[in-house]
Amino acid sequence: MYDKWNLDILYKGYDDPAFLNDWKKLEQILEELKQFAKDCQKMEDLKMLKEAVAVLENYHLVGERLGSFVSLRQATDTTDAQTVSLIARFSKLVSQSGEAEAMINKRIAAVSDLDALIKQDEVLQEYAYLFHNIKEENRYLLDDAVEGVIAKLNLSGPKGWEDLQQYLTSTLIVDYKGSNETLSSIRNMAYSADKEVRKSAYEAELKAYDKIKEAIAFSLNNLKSYVNTIVELRGYDSALDMTLKQAHMKQETLDAMFGAMKRFMPKFHAYYRRKAELLGYQNGLPWYELFAPMGESSQVFTPESAHRYLLDHFKNFDIELHDMIDRAFKEEWIDFFPRSGKVGGAFCANLTAQKVSRVLTNFDGGLGDVVTLAHELGHAFHGQQIESHRPLNTGYSMPVAETASTFNENIIMNAAIAETSDPQEKAALIENQLQDLSQIICDIYSRFLFEDTVFNRCKNEFLFAKDLEEIMLEAQKEAYGNGLDHDVLHPYMWICKSHYYSAHLSYYNFPYAFGGLFARGLIVKYQQEGKAFVEKYKQLLHATTVADVEEVAKMADIDLTDQAFWESSLQTASDLIDQYLELTK
Repeated sequence: MYDKWNLDILYKGYDDPAFLNDWKKLEQILEELKQFAKDCQKMEDLKMLKEAVAVLENYHLVGERLGSFVSLRQATDTTDAQTVSLIARFSKLVSQSGEAEAMINKRIAAVSDLDALIKQDEVLQEYAYLFHNIKEENRYLLDDAVEGVIAKLNLSGPKGWEDLQQYLTSTLIVDYKGSNETLSSIRNMAYSADKEVRKSAYEAELKAYDKIKEAIAFSLNNLKSYVNTIVELRGYDSALDMTLKQAHMKQETLDAMFGAMKRFMPKFHAYYRRKAELLGYQNGLPWYELFAPMGESSQVFTPESAHRYLLDHFKNFDIELHDMIDRAFKEEWIDFFPRSGKVGGAFCANLTAQKVSRVLTNFDGGLGDVVTLAHELGHAFHGQQIESHRPLNTGYSMPVAETASTFNENIIMNAAIAETSDPQEKAALIENQLQDLSQIICDIYSRFLFEDTVFNRCKNEFLFAKDLEEIMLEAQKEAYGNGLDHDVLHPYMWICKSHYYSAHLSYYNFPYAFGGLFARGLIVKYQQEGKAFVEKYKQLLHATTVADVEEVAKMADIDLTDQAFWESSLQTASDLIDQYLELTK
């Protein structure tokens, strides 16, 4: 308890008979899927739709269980040879579905009277949104054989480059004052109360990247070039266009959000300048001081006290959320501490078929770690809200993926701030929240600028590490403005952020800003409507897998294409900064 997660709900190990049986079952299901892809071409439409749902659901359930188990094992030990081998075998196995799924989707898309057929069957009615998306996405599908080739090439191409980044960063040894530290441990030192530790850890981190930066530059170049090739083959306007369509989100929504963010960025720069002044800097905040703890708050948490803290702060919001958090701790959903071979950062994996989740963190005891737990458990709560959907309706798009998580952050931080009357304690808590807010505004915008530039330049040139460093620094200067010391930035943020290294999930940056700001807007609704809002909120989360982003927001009477909404959300952040500036003047 309070250490490593337990995966027994999936399998007890690689020698578990259930694991071995499911592996054989998946091989059989794939053969059935390939045969159905051929047979369905001549089937009567209604019969074809029903049987397509049955075979795809079966494939999804078994494949997700096996895939979740091996990927979760890999996340906690990237050096385990057996896991690495099984990941490769699993990826090769499921790649066989590419051509068959493309054939099935094209057959579904060819149905002319789709709506009339859907009305004839309750199960098909639940999949109406999925079927219409298949029809729309069919415009970008290639020949069946080509789709099959792409799926197979993914194994030796983009997946290999993705694994390389993960392996090199998770096994990187950082020389810190004569001792060997993991990259996760070194990056956690950014939250140390000791200024010398923060600075020396930052310097050691940057120096350590020299060992791996060129190899990871090759990884990034090849992944982005691959995505650009797929974009061109499928006929999308750009990688961003493809991402937005996959996210079921309009360009107008993204433009409205970024427009509001740019308008309010000077306020965040003012926060950074004030923090710099308080720490004794004249030219803006050095990068290694971004997460320097401020004020008199000296709370140190253990997993046990974090458990109690989260329960205390969520019990008045919703008993369902409170009870789920309690289960997460008691039933060993969480893998807490950094260790060699474990990936950095934090994530939550929803195991919807098992009606549970698994959360990975690199817990170090600060309040920020408790906020991270609240964030990831928000993902778990989101997963709980979609458990009642059918198996093919359990995937939500990137933007709404961060809604419940950042909503949780706001709940816990707002409560903590309201509970203290001590000005110094209040300033410390507000500053902690402003750290996170500034990350989803300034840092996320810098990441978007960086990735957008890399995508465009990779079309015509190879970007070596020095080129990527320059692009990152320019992005940080634009996003952070005069809030940071431009002589002490972080040229290697492209190395340690795994979000850049996926062939199937580009621009995994703006969803954090979306989630954070959308959540703040929902918090305003909660403050206005009280308990009556909670059920509306849960219904909204439930709908995220079966509706476009803009339609989901309308359930809370929000128009995402209107910049005024995003500005109203950012105004609450601006008010918080004003409060902080007043408390610290």
